[in-house]
Amino acid sequence: MLKIALTGNIASGKSEVEKILIELGFKTLCLDNAVHNIYDFDTEIQKKLKQIFNTTKRSEIAKVVFNDKKKLNMLEDILYPKLKELLNDFFNKNSGLNSVFVVAPILFEAGFDRFFDKIIFVYCPDDIRLERLIKRNNLTKDEALLRMNSQENQNLKIEKSDVVINNCGSKDSLIDETKKAIKELGIL
Repeated sequence: MLKIALTGNIASGKSEVEKILIELGFKTLCLDNAVHNIYDFDTEIQKKLKQIFNTTKRSEIAKVVFNDKKKLNMLEDILYPKLKELLNDFFNKNSGLNSVFVVAPILFEAGFDRFFDKIIFVYCPDDIRLERLIKRNNLTKDEALLRMNSQENQNLKIEKSDVVINNCGSKDSLIDETKKAIKELGIL
């Protein structure tokens, strides 16, 4: 089974590419959604979050961790082991398939790239991502920039990726780019 990571910096269009992959019949796992489920339903994790952050609300925790590297590391220490478990479960449950995709926004930052055979990076220029992020998350420009700047530079991630999807155009263009990327990997 070919394990393919789909990554890209915040507001690059990873979710849109995932929707296209699902429409094409591929099995996907989104680690962002997995994190949301952990926050909402894992009582053990909720206790730990409450101890450190005095809350279990993602938005309140995000405000803290984007301004405090030590707290971010504490959050990662709580979440990453659980995400590794979920990844292994996903791979095991789908071991009979030829390929699977995992949407992993912080793939390189978390060191999760080592779990994958191939990496697709979704690229979108910073100015477009900034505009999307402000609109999507109802953030100020400074808040959006803080989140964008917390991630490694896109060009550095592109160098570590096998294929790049350019998400600068229309929905049809993104569909074409996605199909082209998976053809490059030999799976379409």
